[in-house]
Amino acid sequence: MGFGLYLLDTGYWVLGTGYPGKELSLSILNHFQSVPTMTADEVRLFLEEHDPEEYNLVDVRQPGEYEAEHIPGTKLIPLGELEDRLGELDSAKPTVAY
Repeated sequence: MGFGLYLLDTGYWVLGTGYPGKELSLSILNHFQSVPTMTADEVRLFLEEHDPEEYNLVDVRQPGEYEAEHIPGTKLIPLGELEDRLGELDSAKPTVAY
């Protein structure tokens, strides 16, 4: 398992550390409020059960990592650019970022 970063439709970021029960919560609105997380299996199930038009899928890694491999349909927005590029995402849809 590895790190996973998820932007929930509530506007909160969740960072999964890869260690069950040790998730870190980061929030755009409130840096100290804990939020729910999704495991890799939960994200996989979510993607399988929903049409790609129903959610935003974002790869926050660097371009070289994205080019080496990524989930089809993913939008590349490197983590360092994410705050400035949030307007590129449909805020009415849930967003999964990794």
